[in-house]
Amino acid sequence: MDAGQGLSTSEVQSIREALAAGRKPRVVFTAAAGQIAGQVGQVIELTDPEASDEFVVVRFGRDELPFSPADLAVAPKGVTRRVVEPKPEPEPEVPAVAAPEFVLDTPRVPAQRQEEPKVEQAEKPPARRAVKAVKPKGPAGLTVTLAYADGEWTVAAQQGSKALAKPYVVKPAEALKMVALVDVPGVQEAVEQILGTERAEAEQQADKLRAELAEIEARLAELREAR
Repeated sequence: MDAGQGLSTSEVQSIREALAAGRKPRVVFTAAAGQIAGQVGQVIELTDPEASDEFVVVRFGRDELPFSPADLAVAPKGVTRRVVEPKPEPEPEVPAVAAPEFVLDTPRVPAQRQEEPKVEQAEKPPARRAVKAVKPKGPAGLTVTLAYADGEWTVAAQQGSKALAKPYVVKPAEALKMVALVDVPGVQEAVEQILGTERAEAEQQADKLRAELAEIEARLAELREAR
């Protein structure tokens, strides 16, 4: 069984079609999967590949974990799940008990130290991989801009890098209403100050035009009397 190469794009598409048809394709873990290389599992779901590289959800025993295509390969036909049988623990040896000797003037020989039987530790099961939570992509941010330049108020709207509305001119009264919704005293005072300055300039210009108009009307009246 060649479990060294991951799933190709066409194989992932074939798995996606098999899942849509109600089947659960079998795959074998490659060397990139670590300790479980060579084991066989079943693909039960394909999540969004743009959200995470590990988008192939595989059922392995009682676990359902996500893997990347590099961790998996298509299982050949006729291959079943390989179960690792635990090694039997050796039975401890019982030392033989020597019969007591009744020999006079025989030096005592120290008894040999009994070695404790070695107990082999069972192989630890492969550690579970933490399932990564897939965060849904939210909508792009929306920015609405109220600007003042060259005596005109303009409003523009932009969502992400896309311009929803190019800057267009609004009346000063409408700009003041928009600023009032923000409820920020400093901003509202700045807008009122700009409007006050524009109002004073407009009144000065109106007074000047009235004075010029009065001079023109007086001149016209003199010309009419001269006829």
